[in-house]
Amino acid sequence: MKETDLIIIGAGPGGYRAAEYAAKQGLKVVVFEGAEVGGTCLNVGCIPTKTYVHSASFSEARERMAQVVPQLRSGVEGILSHPNITLIREKGIFSAAHTVGDYTAPNIIIATGSDSKPIPVPGIDSPKVVDSTGLLSLDTLPKRLCIIGAGVIGMEFASVFHRFGSEVTVIEFLKECLPALDSDIAKRLRKQMEKEGITFNMQCGVKQIADGEVFFENKKGQTESVEADVILVATGRKPRVQSDFACVGFDYDERKGIAVNEHFETTVSGIYAIGDVNGRQMLAHAAEMQGIHAVNHIIGKEDNIRFDIMPAAIFTSPEAACVGPAEDWLKEQGTAFECHKSFYRANGKALAMGETEGMVKLCTEPGEGRILSAHIFGAHAADLVQEVTAFITLGATLRQLRETVHIHPTLSEVLIEVN
Repeated sequence: MKETDLIIIGAGPGGYRAAEYAAKQGLKVVVFEGAEVGGTCLNVGCIPTKTYVHSASFSEARERMAQVVPQLRSGVEGILSHPNITLIREKGIFSAAHTVGDYTAPNIIIATGSDSKPIPVPGIDSPKVVDSTGLLSLDTLPKRLCIIGAGVIGMEFASVFHRFGSEVTVIEFLKECLPALDSDIAKRLRKQMEKEGITFNMQCGVKQIADGEVFFENKKGQTESVEADVILVATGRKPRVQSDFACVGFDYDERKGIAVNEHFETTVSGIYAIGDVNGRQMLAHAAEMQGIHAVNHIIGKEDNIRFDIMPAAIFTSPEAACVGPAEDWLKEQGTAFECHKSFYRANGKALAMGETEGMVKLCTEPGEGRILSAHIFGAHAADLVQEVTAFITLGATLRQLRETVHIHPTLSEVLIEVN
């Protein structure tokens, strides 16, 4: 049996970043990966999807994806070629609590990611039904695309494939799309997408799929159906737990993922679980920072990473992004706050760009106190939210944001124009 300082199972964003960071701290690291390095995000997730978002046509998107993904994958392989890192190109399997494959280590990080979560309805195994990976592998553009689920994945693909020329219909069980987003912002985004030609069926439950036809019950209890050439199931993702986890002894649930503490350590000392597999924050950047924090805990180094302040973005057209609690949640909690809004249509850069559809909503403590959250839709919403994230992390107030000089003309001026 070979000994090392740290074993990492999975070379996705959480795994390879943790390996890189640990190696720079002087640890000897062994990384197990049975598929391509880069994980879901790089190979069949956020990177290919954003390649589609920024392509003018389906054929261009296919060509660019074939170039971008291998280039980035090569970059990850370069990271994992560090002299302190050994990459084992096979699935990491536990045989004991601190033993994986032929290696043993006092510390292990599990970063196995997640899988698409199917829905239990008749006909789900139809050849016309795909998950996000299957949609990205299509060779031809579907004339009619039905998307089940109006979360991040569903909304992004709805926006992209409509722009490419598909007739897009979205079916969602909830009252509104993007439940993590402020309901006002989410509704405005959906209405804008409807105006552009995407059909939404909200508060509808899918009952059956048969021969390319999706049958669903609407909010009035009536049965409707929609025909499609391709049906995308975008109803979320589930932690990728492995059967061999049972021999280790830590607590986990196949639906919720691996139980971890504030340091992402499992109930077995020295074994950590980061990223999607712990079910906490299913975001690539969350996995990266969790991995760094786990390594810091292993080497006894303190950090100030704020996992309660986690920005997120939806790359529709226009974009949407958020950080911190929505106005609805603050009301439910009885939190004292003020809501401040501004609109893109009053911003000079937005007018010059022809991107006047957009809105900013900042929630603060009363009296323009500390900024609590930002929910935005409009061009470059993700970039604007990233700026606010820094202010929230530093405990800054709305006044301090307003007193920060912003370049003119820029979209960022919508942040200081809220009232």
